[in-house]
Amino acid sequence: MRKTIGIDIGGTFTDFVTYDPETNKIDNWKNLTTPSEPIKGVMQGLERMDDLESVDKARLGTTIATNALLTRRGAKVAYVTNTGFRDIPFIQRGNRKAHYDITWIKTRPFVDRANCLEVDGRITAMGDEHAPLDESAVRDLAAKIKADGTIEAVAICTLFSYVDPKHERRIREILLEELPDMPISISYDVLPKWKEYDRASTTIADAYLKPVVADNFRRMQARFEETGLGKKVGVIKSNGGEATLDNAADSPVQMALSGPTGAVVATRVMSELTGIKNLVVFDMGGTSTDCSTVVGGKELVTTDFEIEWGIPIQIPMVDINTIGAGGGSIAWIDKGGMLRMGPQSASADPGPACYGRGGQDATVTDANVVLGRISPDNFLGGEMKLDSDASHEAVGRIAEQLGMEVDECAYAMVQIANNNMLGALRAVLLQRGLDPRDFTLVASGGAGPVHICDLMDISGIPQGLVPNFPGQFSAFGFIMTDARVDRHRTVQQSSKFFDGDRATEAMKDLVRDAVKELNDQGYTDGIEVTRSIEARYLGQNHELELTFSGEEFNEETIAGLWDKFHEEHNARHGFAIPGETIETVNFKVVAVAVGDKPQMPELPKTDGKLAAKTKRQVRFKDSWHEAAVYDRSDLRQGDKIEGPALIEESASVTILQPGQSISVDRIGNLIISV
Repeated sequence: MRKTIGIDIGGTFTDFVTYDPETNKIDNWKNLTTPSEPIKGVMQGLERMDDLESVDKARLGTTIATNALLTRRGAKVAYVTNTGFRDIPFIQRGNRKAHYDITWIKTRPFVDRANCLEVDGRITAMGDEHAPLDESAVRDLAAKIKADGTIEAVAICTLFSYVDPKHERRIREILLEELPDMPISISYDVLPKWKEYDRASTTIADAYLKPVVADNFRRMQARFEETGLGKKVGVIKSNGGEATLDNAADSPVQMALSGPTGAVVATRVMSELTGIKNLVVFDMGGTSTDCSTVVGGKELVTTDFEIEWGIPIQIPMVDINTIGAGGGSIAWIDKGGMLRMGPQSASADPGPACYGRGGQDATVTDANVVLGRISPDNFLGGEMKLDSDASHEAVGRIAEQLGMEVDECAYAMVQIANNNMLGALRAVLLQRGLDPRDFTLVASGGAGPVHICDLMDISGIPQGLVPNFPGQFSAFGFIMTDARVDRHRTVQQSSKFFDGDRATEAMKDLVRDAVKELNDQGYTDGIEVTRSIEARYLGQNHELELTFSGEEFNEETIAGLWDKFHEEHNARHGFAIPGETIETVNFKVVAVAVGDKPQMPELPKTDGKLAAKTKRQVRFKDSWHEAAVYDRSDLRQGDKIEGPALIEESASVTILQPGQSISVDRIGNLIISV
């Protein structure tokens, strides 16, 4: 095993982590992101390595797909479906975002109605061909698309294709004959599951992204070829796994939540290393804050995600709640004269006022500089000097409008930002029935350690953890992840009329496809496969997921499946209905190529002589305190620090309030307690 490098392209900084197995050394650094051309910032960061030829694998987290969806800068899509169903993307669902708002308008889908095209042909829910596909009509559609000249991609979604995809596949074949260079997405490849609107929306999103992502990845590949990395680069998917650049370009909707997954994967690794089973992720960067949970040592994967309200993309992804709150969040005064923070961000260009790059707006980072929490001389380990005067001036302009002292205004800015992030924490804990008192808060991102003690104080979470190199924690997660493929398919059957042969064939197809995708990416060893089934009592609207340990459905495994469902239902809902009909809905397969992981070295034990390198005035709540300042590189296993204190490192600083304490564990994590 040679060097592995993780690269996380954030809104403000691009982070790098490398692992050398020969020396067991982990190195990390960061530089400003170049928003107009993200690969440029990556290349600038790679220039710090003089031995790129020793890198065996590079893993990249990117927001290219996310940004294209959020900013609606994707391709012009044509949508092909059955006759009479062109309006599915516009009818959407029966619910409303605001029931009593007569001005509310549905979110616009990623396709224009004029480009929604219909073709005769119908597959039934049982997989029978009710009406044959009108192939001549498909060729007419191709001629129409070609004559239009503006269509950049095609999405195909026909009724019940998850049972039999032959019509979708034939439509694609004909379109490729007539339009050989056209990117095409079919729902059976993207999301072979029931619920017509969800399937259509996800397939349209995939087609919407294909030209954009493919073009960006081609340019990235060319730049990586220049460095010698070439085919060694993998892209992190929304499920926390890895795909090649080519594979990612073929299924770009899988990249919709690429970057934030790294911190969740890394937190799961921390759970394994520390034995702490329940952790909540608090990943605060320069532009946004991502929150998620690791429960019982496992991250949560969901398919319930919406890019905008009412626009679902139902692909497997790590369950993350993201808000526009970060170190670059801008302070502003609303029409009522109230102080607000974000979601607008100063990003990397021009950045907060203290960056000295032309930014004039007061941000969370500026407020922390004013409060003494961030040292202008130690930002990025001293590589980037901050302009303290610019921070005071920017915050002072807001303070003047509010009739407040500058430090009072700065503290108010920090508290409002904290409360914004508290909402994100509650969304992944309380709103999902999880008790904050059962969790440890893991702070990552450059700004996470700065705010962790504030968040512990207002959230009721009793313990915190600041991992090693928190400012590059997502990039660290990338070097710790495994290649992973999730395959889902709707297979509706009931316990009264269960076809074991059909179920076995469907499950084997999913396993074969998942393993093949890993093999195509170059992974052939250490592949582990898990199978599960989503089932419910007939008439229910929500399913339970059951692990299925067998490889085929025979009399014994089928009976065990129904018994397990009753047990799970009783455990989850407090009752079961023995003898009631059970309905299977979705089959799921996860294939993971388990690889070697970096080993975290242990710190030497404390000698009891830890001393602060300096002291400085820091504001906590209503008053200023003299806080001891420590260098994290000086800490040893077993060291203890009492607040108020600051623990500085190259990419962040941990702020310890009065009444809180930190102990250092065997691998260097900072464990915070009250």
